[in-house]
Amino acid sequence: MSELVRLQRRAEIALIIADNPPVNALGQALRQGLLQAFQAAEADSQVRAVVLVCEGSTFFAGADIKEFGKPPVAPSLPEVIDVIEGCSKPSVAVIHGTVLGGGLEVALGCHYRIARTDARVGLPEVKLGLLPGAGGTQRLPRLAGVAKALEMILGGAPVEAGEACEYHIVDELFEGDLMDAGLAYARRLLQEGRGVRRSGEQTRGLEDTDNAALIAARHAEVVKRSPGLFSPLRCVAAVEAATRLPLAQGLERERELFLECLNSPQRAALVHAFFAERQAAKIADLPVDTRPREIRTAAVIGGGTMGVGIALCFANAGVSVKLLEVGDEALQRALQRARDTYATSVKRGSLSEAAMVQRLALIEGITDYAALADVDLMVEAVFEDMAVKQQVFERLDAVCKPGAILASNTSSLDLNAIAAFTRRPEDVVGLHFFSPANVMRLLEVVRGARTSHEVLASAMAIGRKLKKVAVVVGVCDGFVGNRMLFQYGREAEFLLEEGATPQQVDAALRNFGMAMGPFAVRDLAGLDIGQAIRKRQRAILPAHLEFPTVADRLCAAGMLGQKTGIGYYRYEPGNRTPLENPELASMLAAASREKGIERRELDERYIVERTIYSLVNEGTKILEEGIAQRSSDIDLIYLNGYGFPAWRGGPMFYADSVGLDKVLATIRELHARCGEWWKPAPLLAKLAAEGRTFSGWQPDRAG
Repeated sequence: MSELVRLQRRAEIALIIADNPPVNALGQALRQGLLQAFQAAEADSQVRAVVLVCEGSTFFAGADIKEFGKPPVAPSLPEVIDVIEGCSKPSVAVIHGTVLGGGLEVALGCHYRIARTDARVGLPEVKLGLLPGAGGTQRLPRLAGVAKALEMILGGAPVEAGEACEYHIVDELFEGDLMDAGLAYARRLLQEGRGVRRSGEQTRGLEDTDNAALIAARHAEVVKRSPGLFSPLRCVAAVEAATRLPLAQGLERERELFLECLNSPQRAALVHAFFAERQAAKIADLPVDTRPREIRTAAVIGGGTMGVGIALCFANAGVSVKLLEVGDEALQRALQRARDTYATSVKRGSLSEAAMVQRLALIEGITDYAALADVDLMVEAVFEDMAVKQQVFERLDAVCKPGAILASNTSSLDLNAIAAFTRRPEDVVGLHFFSPANVMRLLEVVRGARTSHEVLASAMAIGRKLKKVAVVVGVCDGFVGNRMLFQYGREAEFLLEEGATPQQVDAALRNFGMAMGPFAVRDLAGLDIGQAIRKRQRAILPAHLEFPTVADRLCAAGMLGQKTGIGYYRYEPGNRTPLENPELASMLAAASREKGIERRELDERYIVERTIYSLVNEGTKILEEGIAQRSSDIDLIYLNGYGFPAWRGGPMFYADSVGLDKVLATIRELHARCGEWWKPAPLLAKLAAEGRTFSGWQPDRAG
């Protein structure tokens, strides 16, 4: 038997104990141990029931990520679960912690399940471009019903123990010791004469419901909401099989669909995104013994939309936060915005009334900088103007205690210059939140030239506490995300001068998989925001670099996007549906005529390459300059902050999948046709010539 699994006899009960720290991942040795333990329990005539329990912080948390991408090794998880479910003696899974994927499928293979009250269970495989491949799509609907099974499998989010019990995924909740609870439940089963009860033989979840209608509705919803995604439709098809086929045939169908997903290019992209998130936490030159500072209290300077969103992030994480505004009227508006945001969540049912009251109590409004004297972390979220930032940081430097972290939410300004406004630049770091801050997962952690190791480690710890995807970036204009976005947006505007319309460009990029097209995004943000950035960039960039002019024409006409009801698109009052701006056609014609461009039809492929490859080329320069540690960090930023389709893996992974030689060839053509903006990044040329990829490149080997 495997060293990871122990079998003990407790009178007539076999106690199977798994211990594979840190999360009891279902690797080959553990699978082998489980198989042998259940076979031994089945063969022992003295055993009348089996209890399965895990040591450590959680029941099986899922597959072993070390096996991702490697050839399967026997026994497979479906084989193990078949043996568990086929056992002639009643088995009890004792669930605790966060039980995901294969872990829940093992539990479903047991005849009974009890869960500690703080447990969570889920099937997140869809997030990796897969579907539950060890019976989850067949057993879960039989217990919880088709609607709940589809919700869990398509959404991938875990459910709390209480909800799992409500939907018959588990049979009973408990508190206290795992083994005691499992043994007590097994003894009760024997006393009451309850025998095996195989999940695969249950029908309760499939009865008294129009399953065909449910499945058809979810199929249509997936087609509408997740166009281009491969695995969700196959998840629906697998659950449909559970409603139409006996278990054995349903499992065969599940396996066919699982293998289709496994062989999909989307799976590789989604697995890349999965590992990218884990890699981002590793900072190459940060000493492993660096200890972050304790952050008990925080403050946000500025009560605008962004500032309030950041304050909500801290309150959501249980951290007391002070929200500073310059006057009481502005402060009351900010606090009301916080109340309104939480009230909306309560109305939607995503937050309880009690939780809202608790979180609001953590937010204290202030108008005096002196109230910041004992705060551990300050986040400045004022207007994006260096003079305004200077005033704020000079005042923070004067009132904040030694050791307090002074963070800026600047999206593009020079963090080193901001740090120089203080006498403690080592305590200054960038925390670039994305709007809406209380919703968006991305956090760019900007490392200044003098940011200390301790402060950098603290910033990453803050990101984890706030449940953000935190990525370290260096100092440059726009850091990583907005620096690349500038290239992307500029090329989109050049397309308008060449002959495209906003509708054509946005549609092409939505078809590529972007959450929104660039012009819809600009209308949403406000065209005046981009205008301020362009003015600053025109002052610092070489004069010979040409800029598009359509956005400037719109701003001059007072067409600033949704805030004015008209921009690249027109909007009806109270409605965000983009409609054609009837005045834009003449503006586009004038912009083209002024530059001597004859407007022409542009195909979708050209639109996509012109915009997406601008991201790739700029991302390569960012890698060369050391602004990002690795290409996967750039991908993570674009996946979580800019609506890049997860199933394409991010711009750098996408370029790898196309082939860097092909990408470079197109960029060279654009350089010849469109000018200096398209000068190929030297690193891109080097990697393409060597037949290498971004994912295989490391800075210390760049040479």
